[in-house]
Amino acid sequence: MTAKAGRRSRSSRRLWQRRTVQIAALLVALPLLLTLVYRLPFIHPVSTLMLKDLATFSGYDRRWVPLSEVAPVLANSVIMSEDGQFCAHRGVDLAELKAVIDDTLAGEPSRGASTITMQTVKNLYLWQSPLVAFRKIVELPLAVYLDLALPKRRIMEIYLNIAEWGPGIYGIEAAAQHHFGRSASDLTSRQAALLAVTLPNPVERNPAKPSAGLRRLASLIERRASRAGGYVGCLGQ
Repeated sequence: MTAKAGRRSRSSRRLWQRRTVQIAALLVALPLLLTLVYRLPFIHPVSTLMLKDLATFSGYDRRWVPLSEVAPVLANSVIMSEDGQFCAHRGVDLAELKAVIDDTLAGEPSRGASTITMQTVKNLYLWQSPLVAFRKIVELPLAVYLDLALPKRRIMEIYLNIAEWGPGIYGIEAAAQHHFGRSASDLTSRQAALLAVTLPNPVERNPAKPSAGLRRLASLIERRASRAGGYVGCLGQ
């Protein structure tokens, strides 16, 4: 290789390195900036899954609804099902995370430690799979930042409006209409509990046609939601 060719090769490598750093910086800055934009109540964020459905021409059903127009029992049920410490932690449930790490080190099955805030971050900015372990690492600081930047009530409002409740069904209003033929504001405590326990696996679980196991789980969540008390105090209900 001539000296001139060597210089071109080094220059090309430096150019690609600069571009890689620039792209990485953009990927880091984008969720930080978008989170600040999402403080505005008239901004209606979409999830990465919704963008994927658009990109693949699959389409989706999502009808944004403010939290004030969602039956309070629905948010209560989601908290009691998904993240009982939502109002107390700062985006990450450190006690639950430590328990999961201890289980993993002991070789026991992982029970998961995703908070509602972490799930909101994943839905807004990240991917579902692969590299789940790496995604979880990215989720943690973003969840802490989201909790610092947004009120709990706004986090819950965004989560309920971007969560998937079935193939192509996003947000609680579309879910309530699709599964029960009624508005999110008119959901009963039983319907709210069934929707809440569907969230971990909305593709396999159908709240309108629940299995016996799903009905039992919904009954448990319905009881917990009825006496949620301080667990849901941050929503200002």
